[in-house]
Amino acid sequence: MPAVRDLRVLLRLTNFRRLLAVRLLSQGADGVYQVALAAYVVFSPERQASPAAIASAMAVLLLPYSLIGPFAGVLLDRWRRRQVLLYGNLLRALLAAGTALLILAPVPDWAFYASALSVTAVNRFVLAGLSASLPRVVDGERLMIANSLSPTAGTLAATAGGGLAFLVRLAAADSDAVVVLLGAALYLSAALASLRMGRELLGPDPGVALPRIGAALASTARGLWSGLRHLSERRPAARALAAMTLTRFCYGALTVMVLMLSRYAWTSDESEGLALLGLAVAISGAGFFTAAVITPWATAKLGVGGWMAACAGAAAVLEPALGLPFAPATTMIAAFVLGFITQATKISTDTVVQKTVDDAYRGRIFALYDMLFNVAFVAAAGMASLMLPSDGRAPLLVLVVAGLYALCAMALARRRRA
Repeated sequence: MPAVRDLRVLLRLTNFRRLLAVRLLSQGADGVYQVALAAYVVFSPERQASPAAIASAMAVLLLPYSLIGPFAGVLLDRWRRRQVLLYGNLLRALLAAGTALLILAPVPDWAFYASALSVTAVNRFVLAGLSASLPRVVDGERLMIANSLSPTAGTLAATAGGGLAFLVRLAAADSDAVVVLLGAALYLSAALASLRMGRELLGPDPGVALPRIGAALASTARGLWSGLRHLSERRPAARALAAMTLTRFCYGALTVMVLMLSRYAWTSDESEGLALLGLAVAISGAGFFTAAVITPWATAKLGVGGWMAACAGAAAVLEPALGLPFAPATTMIAAFVLGFITQATKISTDTVVQKTVDDAYRGRIFALYDMLFNVAFVAAAGMASLMLPSDGRAPLLVLVVAGLYALCAMALARRRRA
């Protein structure tokens, strides 16, 4: 298979291999941690989750990042990215261990959410740092292939981490705290793996003067404005980010729907519902992998913009066809399709941003990228909470999402012809 051959070529690059190891461990820990949170917030027998409650939880965990996202970008362009990966994962290991203690202790919900928010906030630094570092370990000719395989491998690691979390939770008598501690151990492993790379390897360039942290924070507003202005001069990157944001919005709305279907519509047993949700996540992960295999070939044939337009158009047709029955079988197929569409669009967007954005701005642009991800997901959850009934069956939501995919496809196709 071409993807296997390409992966073998990339794995011969020592520094790419080491950066990939950090990504796999870090995102595997993310998968474990997120499943533990979902199990505790949505599938605990003592909790009666509603779409509004899920949307509120997502807002608490993700929306505040829209305030710290610009800080992440400015600091990533000044801090050594290897150090961000090291200390970011060490901090997450400590914070995740704190979350486990809060699950066991009778504390108010705000304390639990504050702990989870802290882990999520640091996660934004780490993921943006991984994306901004990739061009430092792979040459331009292999960048598309690296963007197909590296983030997708990370997503698959998160999926595998989620699967491991399900198994541990089952073996540990439904103990969410034990699962969170497993995530903390994986975060610690990611931190140790980052030490295999040189401190200067991942940039920014050594010749760039690095001000003190206080001065860097003081220049955040100017840095953000500069990054936005740089992005406005790179129209292909701006268009790709807009398309990815809309795709993320659609994916977020459907994720909440599947959560509610798993919790209430398909079964009355919480453990069985969590297993169905895990199956949907795993099948979606298979879609991510398939996108990694096909996207390099497809972009060579259609161009990046053409491939993104084709993906959005396919989602506009297949999503209502598979989603409207609200049956487990068709929904699982839809999970594969939407995983494929979302990952193919992300791979294309990553490559456009990395090729068209200067290295000095790359950290803050990717931080803005992550910020848009979170805001879109929370906005989607809010919309879903207004449209979803308690059992998750909402034909109007499915049709609205299909319409958004169609608008995205038409906009991309029109820009490609212009």
